Order: sequence, then C-alpha cells, then structure tokens
Amino acid sequence: MKFRANRDHLSQGLGQVLNVVSTKPTMPILRNVLLEASDGMLSFKTTNLDLGIRCAIQAEVEQEGALTLPVRKLATIVRELPNLEVQVETDDRPSAKIHSGGSQYQILGISAEEFPPLPTFADQHEFTLPQEKLLGMLRSVSYAQSSDESRYILNGVYFDFRPEEFQLVATDGRRLATVGHELEGGSPTTGQFILPAKTVGELERLLGQGEGVRITFNDRQVAFELDLGDSLRDSGMVENLYLVSKTVEGRYPDYQQVIPKEAGHRVQLERELLLECVHRAALVISEKSNSVKMRLSENLLEISARSAEFGDSHESMALQYDGPEVQIAFNPQFLMDPLKAVPQDEIYLEFKDELSPGVFKTLENFLCVVMPLRLN
Repeated sequence: MKFRANRDHLSQGLGQVLNVVSTKPTMPILRNVLLEASDGMLSFKTTNLDLGIRCAIQAEVEQEGALTLPVRKLATIVRELPNLEVQVETDDRPSAKIHSGGSQYQILGISAEEFPPLPTFADQHEFTLPQEKLLGMLRSVSYAQSSDESRYILNGVYFDFRPEEFQLVATDGRRLATVGHELEGGSPTTGQFILPAKTVGELERLLGQGEGVRITFNDRQVAFELDLGDSLRDSGMVENLYLVSKTVEGRYPDYQQVIPKEAGHRVQLERELLLECVHRAALVISEKSNSVKMRLSENLLEISARSAEFGDSHESMALQYDGPEVQIAFNPQFLMDPLKAVPQDEIYLEFKDELSPGVFKTLENFLCVVMPLRLN
C-alpha cells in the first residue's frame, strides 16, 4: 500500500473514528484502525465489536492495499506532522512508513486480515430524519438513561417508530424523558429498538455535520448513515459517515404507564430563570441532603435547600398561579437536566400534590417525569 494524503484531511478522518476504540480492548487488533487505500480513496474503520464506524477521505493512491495501525498513536503523530503532504507506504511486514517534510516514522501494525469486519445485515426497517432534529431529540432525553448495569434494559435510548410519529424515550426508574416528532407523510412500517448508551454518545458527537441521517435496523442491529455536510466535504471526506451498532436485547418497559394521565395544576415558567434559581439553591446541598424544595403559593415560586454541613439557601421567582399552596421536594440534578436540554424559552410544570411526580412539558412534544422526594 502506498498513498499520499493531506495531513489535515488525514487527521479529520482519524478523528471521526477514534472515539469508538476502547481504552482497554479485549484484543490488540481492537486498538487499531483499518486503513484501506483504493480508487483515489482512503477509508478508516474502527470497532469495539459492539459498535463500528467507517468513513473515507480523498487520497492519491499509488498502490492499493490495507493495514491496521494503532489509532490513537497514529492520530497523535499525524496531528504533529510538519507538512501538509503526508506519504504512507507499507512493505511485506505489518508496518507503515510515514513521511512528511523532515519527519519520518515507522509504525508497527497488525495485518488487515485480523481486523473483524463491520457487521452487515438485511434491513427490515428504514427511516430518514434531519440530523439536527435527531440530535436535538437525543439531547432532550439521553441524560435520563440508566447507568445501573443490573438494569441493562434501561442503559440506552428507546427508539419507537410508529406510522405517524417517531418517539425517543429514556428512563432510569426515577425520571423519564420522552420527545416526539411527526413523520412527514407517515410511514407504512413501524419498529422499535434500544440504542446502547455508548452508541448514543457517539451519535450525538457525529450528528449535526450534514443534512439527513438514514436509519436502518433489524431485531439485533442498527446502522446510521450520515450525509456529509460542507465542513466534512471541505475536510476531504468522500463517503457518508457510517455507524453500526448492536442494540440492547430485551423488551423496553411500557413508558406510557409512567406518565401521569391527569395533573391537578399547571404553571408556565421561564426555563432559564428556573434553571438559574435551582442551580443557586442547590449550591448548599450535600450528599446526605441532596434535595431542593419547591413551594408554590399565590403567584410565587420559592426554591430552597438546606444541609447540616453548609447551611440554607432561598430563591424566589414570580409566576401566574392561583391554586392551593403546595410544597414538593426534588433531586436538583433531575430538575436541571431537562431544563438544560430543551431549547424552548417557556416550559410548563404540571403537578398534583407533594407525593405525585412533577412533569415538565414544552409545546413541542417533550415531557420529563420526575419522581418527588419525601419531605423531611
């Protein structure tokens, strides 16, 4: 294999596939990126066996071939090369010679034959969405995923495709976030899958660089093909980004049962102001006293916190409310996460009493159910 490529394009390609590689892989080959040079193109592939990614850049290929090299070390070296033009050449040994200006490296690799192929599968379902829309939806719910490995079924985001609507859901058992998007023209098929948390994070990193994302999936795997945006084309990309992942096996719980059917009271709030008030009130909390109290009285919301270690805090904000006085305690992080995640200026809080869940809603098909804490 022998090719020439632009240093910045090469660095960009490696940067797109770097995050998939585990810091403690089960096999040495999983530390490496598979480089394949052919037809004026250099492709990059990495995998951790559960998740894989592929992209490609323009290259001047003199001799076709393939080799795997340690991706993190290679990315560091390429980033520091002195000249824009980089030449890479391999010989009979599994190693690559890298030349750029006065810099020369010989990097040891592993034969391409040992690299596990990215999975291919027969698509049972296919949907296309705008990248920005999917990115915003993921950010609206992904904070609510569970990190408890004993509840593996909740360690991800649930994708629920219906004939007229697409729904994302995440929950850890103490809070639940869901957001919907109407499918233009509807869809003749339906389908569901649970996307693992690692893949959710990688997808959030990649989305927003182009226009559309094509989602194909079956019972065990899902693939996301992301259109290239102008920034990626400028960086030499010549092939859509392709991310393929295993799904979490199992049946997601019926999230509709968690959503309160009736709310006794509803108040409209300024999202950023509420976020600031909760944040300031929570500055005095401790691990033992990890709660803030929200007290609603006529046209007033008071937010307070107390801990034996640090003392008291009190915040207040005006609002329109003429119902009975109610006081509810919440984990402050569970309040701040949805307030940070949604872009709308106005948000609605629905509640019934101090023992019932609080529900944040927007006018754009988002809601987050937060379980209350017991008042001391």
